[in-house]
Amino acid sequence: MTGAIVFDPLVPWAVIWGLAALTAALVLGAAWRGLSGWWLRGLSALVLLAALANPSLQQEDRRPLSDIVIAVVDQTSSQSIGERPDQTAAALAALQAEIAAQPDTELRVVTVRDAPGNGGSPLMAALAEALAAEPRDRVAGAVIISDGQAHDVDLAPKAPAPVHLLLTGQARDWDRRLIVKNAPAFAILGEPVTLTLRIEDEGAVPPGVAGMADLSIAIDGGAPQWYSVPVGQDLDLPVTLPHGGQNILQFEVAAAEGELTTRNNASVTAINGVRDRLRVLLVSGEPHAGERVWRNLLKSDPSVDLVHFTILRPPEKQDGIPVEELSLIAFPTRELFVEKIDEFDLIIFDRYRLRGILPTQYLENVRDYVTRGGTVLVAAGPEFGTADSLWRSPLADILPVTTTSRVLEGGFRPKLTDLGQRHPVTQGLDAQAPKEGWGRWFRQIEIAARGAGQVVMEGAEGKPLLVLAREGEGRVAVLASDHAWLWGRGYEGGGPQLELLRRLAHWMLKEPELEEETLSAMPGDGVLRIQRRTLAEQAPGPVQITRPDGSRAELVLPQAGPGRYEADWPAPQVGLYRLTQDKLSTVVAMGPPAPKEFERTLASGEVLDPLVEATRGGVLRISDGLPDVRAVAEGRVAAGRGWIGITPRGAYVTQDLRVVAVLPGWLWLVLAASLALGAWLREGRLPKRAV
Repeated sequence: MTGAIVFDPLVPWAVIWGLAALTAALVLGAAWRGLSGWWLRGLSALVLLAALANPSLQQEDRRPLSDIVIAVVDQTSSQSIGERPDQTAAALAALQAEIAAQPDTELRVVTVRDAPGNGGSPLMAALAEALAAEPRDRVAGAVIISDGQAHDVDLAPKAPAPVHLLLTGQARDWDRRLIVKNAPAFAILGEPVTLTLRIEDEGAVPPGVAGMADLSIAIDGGAPQWYSVPVGQDLDLPVTLPHGGQNILQFEVAAAEGELTTRNNASVTAINGVRDRLRVLLVSGEPHAGERVWRNLLKSDPSVDLVHFTILRPPEKQDGIPVEELSLIAFPTRELFVEKIDEFDLIIFDRYRLRGILPTQYLENVRDYVTRGGTVLVAAGPEFGTADSLWRSPLADILPVTTTSRVLEGGFRPKLTDLGQRHPVTQGLDAQAPKEGWGRWFRQIEIAARGAGQVVMEGAEGKPLLVLAREGEGRVAVLASDHAWLWGRGYEGGGPQLELLRRLAHWMLKEPELEEETLSAMPGDGVLRIQRRTLAEQAPGPVQITRPDGSRAELVLPQAGPGRYEADWPAPQVGLYRLTQDKLSTVVAMGPPAPKEFERTLASGEVLDPLVEATRGGVLRISDGLPDVRAVAEGRVAAGRGWIGITPRGAYVTQDLRVVAVLPGWLWLVLAASLALGAWLREGRLPKRAV
């Protein structure tokens, strides 16, 4: 219960002060003249002025409120290192006991986890939210239990009370970390790209481990190669990607004795290998309606460099026209098929026949080009079954078909074989076909697959229409019809001409997404999308998964379509996952290549020092002993050796309020009248003192 005098004047204060000044002047004049009742007149006037001020007695019934101390407990990934979890738990338990011993004081505990999206430790955001949730006039202090590595220090709030930092870790800690300073997202195949790495030591580094470190480099989970490199220097590493698509590069520094953690000794970088320019040689044996199909397809892609020659006039034709007038430029056969043949990514023979333009030696060069890793596509017409067919040239050694020299005339609708339903070149092409099927073609060369030939499409009489094969290090495809252009014209609804030819070209160019036997994984939000593609009719075995921490798991993939098996698998750990199924293996990086939580692992108060000093708080290491909690006055130093301070706020809530007049109005008048009467009697009725 508390009380106070409050005023509610009956007239403005200016009037009261004016009357007070006038009264003081009259009282002083009466005293100067020697009037015996001057002091009674003054008291009477003072009573009247007090009545005008209308004083009242205000009484409050107050209930005191407890003080609040906020504890921000860092439980991010970096706090899982070594003995830090035990230190954190001990510090929190001691703080709870100390606060419980303080009178009228409560503890609010806020736990901080890793921020999403590699955001690190959001300590300041957690502190700001905790302060916003409590009345500021009750907050007596805040204690942060952490390694001090806050990643949102720019969000630090203005605290109304002391803020303290209890540091985990040890003063003798040291750590070695790997930094990938420069890693491009894309690189051109066949051209080296430079990555910049750096190995840094920080903390109390022992003399015996400084200077050099062992670094391993592995691509796509392959066998690592080890190098001895200097510490504290930028290392420029030239890398040439082995294949197109995603290439996973893993760098790892060998663990050194006594270092704080090895979680930052490795980094995973994904670089997509892209082709600079696709060099395609298209040789058309004669003009025909389908010739422009190939040209338009290849010219529509800005990344394709196309060299196209069409043989308009056979050499055996004798009509007296000078040779120099038969073409705009001469057909550079030697340059193309001897000197620069290995520069082409794809060679297409479109309705080509043997007419002596390309000598046998040049065709042998094409055959050897395929076995060394090149690709050849034969788009066959009626000439394929004749005596001057490519099938009767040295190319027959690599072609996956034989021909009967029979030309099948009449309408037929191309369709996928069972193998074609599973092959990536043709898989799913029929899903968007109209109800009545694709448009018809009207000519096909009768062929039969041989060797490793894969029949993915069939046509008239169920005969092979599209055959694919691997020969040596290269690839070969034979399309046994020259009527694909009908789909491009939209005849009878057309068909997926551009998509088919695009996939065919990309499969021949060995694009990873069109490989027949693949095991791939795509990281998502806490899950891995694992996919297996196979040409086998039976389901593949389980996928063996190795987590970043070395633990293993198995996953059986359900079938999602012909030759396609996939599933989502939860992957909460950040790091490199290794997947193996049958003879296939792959690696995938989950999360950021270098988690922010492990960029700086040494416990330090440097980041939070400005916030702590601004509130006169302190930074104390838990390893030096758990501090006591003391009450300190506002504005005083709130930390010392072995103790931290909180500022009691004395907050309260008013439960009841009563206001009572000091005196009733009539009593003020009686008092004033009595004093005035006393002055009159003293001055006029009482005998004067003799002089």
